[in-house]
Amino acid sequence: MEFLAQLNWQAVIIGAVSFLIIGLFHPIVIKGEYYFGKRIWPLFLAAGIAFMLLALCLKSDFWAIIVALIAFSSFWSIKELFEQEERVKKGWFPANPNKKRQ
Repeated sequence: MEFLAQLNWQAVIIGAVSFLIIGLFHPIVIKGEYYFGKRIWPLFLAAGIAFMLLALCLKSDFWAIIVALIAFSSFWSIKELFEQEERVKKGWFPANPNKKRQ
């Protein structure tokens, strides 16, 4: 049992949280593009900057890493919004019938 106590559990937790954050942002991008289109990219930019600044201010390395993961997932989501629009145009995802496409 002493062996288990010596393991770096924070690394495993950060890995699991990374997986959850990425998994959470995937449907956010899909739903965001469906309802609002790519014009919501500034919200992802603002969130990314806010979380990045927060990560810089945190004293705990663990929480700073988690918050930085959210920041950079927000930045990556900007790219994914534009790619999601292309996936919708190709018919891979449904288009919102109530939204005017350009």
